[in-house]
Amino acid sequence: MARKIAILGGTGPEGSGLANRFARAGETVVIGSRDAARAQEVAAKLRSEIGGAVQVEGADNAGAAAQCDVAFLTIPFSGQAALLKSLKSVWKPGTVVIDTTVPLMASVGGSPTRMLGVWQGSAAEAAREFLPHGVTIAAAFHNLSAELLAGNAAVECDVLVCSDDEKAKQVASELAGKIPGVRALNGGKLEQARIVESVTALLIGLNIRYKVHSAGVRFTGVPLQR
Repeated sequence: MARKIAILGGTGPEGSGLANRFARAGETVVIGSRDAARAQEVAAKLRSEIGGAVQVEGADNAGAAAQCDVAFLTIPFSGQAALLKSLKSVWKPGTVVIDTTVPLMASVGGSPTRMLGVWQGSAAEAAREFLPHGVTIAAAFHNLSAELLAGNAAVECDVLVCSDDEKAKQVASELAGKIPGVRALNGGKLEQARIVESVTALLIGLNIRYKVHSAGVRFTGVPLQR
C-alpha cells in the first residue's frame, strides 16, 4: 500500500507548497487543517492546478495525522505544543514526523528576522517531547521558499536534515530529493536543528533587504549526489 503524507497546517503557504511538490512527485498527500472544509478546498485547488491522477485530499489535523505514515509540521511555533498535545493519541506506531517549524518572533507578534528562545534548544526538540514512543522525528525543509514551492520549477536549495533516528533522516532526505533542484544533506543529530532553524531568520532578512522571495542556501565542497 502506498504511503500517505500528511501536511499538518497544510493550508498555509509552506504547507500547501510542500503538498504541491509531493503530489506532483506521485505521493499520496492529505492536507490537514483546524478547518477540514478549508483543507478540502485547498486540496481541490491543487488537484485542479496539477491535473492528472494526482492524489490530494483534505481533512482536519487529527484525521490527517491518524492515517499518515509521514507527517509534516508546517504550523507557526506558537501553535505547535497545543496541536501536538491534541494528536498524542492518534499517531500510528512507526510514523515519521518531519518538523519544518521555525521559532520566529513573528509567531508572537514580533520581528520575522528574530528568533524566540526555546528552552529545549529548538522547535524540533520541543516537538519531540510531545510525540509518543514509536513515533520518530526529523527536522528539515526550513529554508525552502514557499513561493517557489508553489510552482513546478526547480528549487535551487539544499535541505539540511537533522535527526537522532536514521529511518526518519532517510525518509526526510528521500522526500527532499523528490523536489527538482533540491539536495538533501545530513545535518547531524536533532540538536543541530537549532542552527538550521536560525538560518531561516537570516534568509528572511535577505529577502527583505534585496526585495526577493527566493533566498536559499547551497553548500560548496560537498559531493553533488542528491
